Amino acid sequence: MTYCVGLLVDRGLVFMSDTRTNAGVDNISVVSKMKTWEVAGDRFLCLLSAGNLATTQAAIALLDERSIAPSERQPAILTQPTMFQTAKLVGETLREVICGGAMAGQMADSVFSGSFILGGQIKGSAPRLFLIYPEGNFIEAGSDTPFFQTGEHKYGRPIIIRTYDRAMSLEDCAKLLLVSFDSTIRSNLSVGPPIDMQFYDTDSLAAGYRQRFDLRDPYYTAISEGWSDALKSAFDQLPAFVRT
Repeated sequence: MTYCVGLLVDRGLVFMSDTRTNAGVDNISVVSKMKTWEVAGDRFLCLLSAGNLATTQAAIALLDERSIAPSERQPAILTQPTMFQTAKLVGETLREVICGGAMAGQMADSVFSGSFILGGQIKGSAPRLFLIYPEGNFIEAGSDTPFFQTGEHKYGRPIIIRTYDRAMSLEDCAKLLLVSFDSTIRSNLSVGPPIDMQFYDTDSLAAGYRQRFDLRDPYYTAISEGWSDALKSAFDQLPAFVRT
């Protein structure tokens, strides 16, 4: 399992993903689930993956390598005119990989399943964010749904819902998502550090700040311990229950 989040605010996009992958409790590895593409001044794309690692890696490889001829190779994902068409390409590629790997009669929820969060901006349009399902279809973030999660999302969702503000700075988004990830890591062994984070500033059309956090990172430690202390303090301040 994994945990990935893409968050859309007025100032841009923030992406965060864990790096744990496992084939059983005694076979745990670290693999990045964040892939970015950039054409400075034209577009920036970030893709977060969850699900079967072989499936998502195969889909990303196809997006990277497809072209008419090797001598003229340009990643297909960088040739699309809009973010919508880019999401459509990602969905079609994911569905193709799943259908090609699955045995006859197996559905998209089989062991070959995978999903993506895609976000970015192409020159001439606003930043956009999509959640792409194993079946190849997708939905777009908007004012009612300004963020997407994939993977083991239930533990980290409440803090985002309660705290999100579209006017937040990217730095505050990072703090919010680190709390969300800390809650998830404490609750589920299938999600683990290091945590990858990527900023995208609206209209920059270039990759923004990127950082990887592990459990020894001073800021991550401060967030984790500070959130625990704040929850204990808030609990103590709630009205006492009185037996009647």
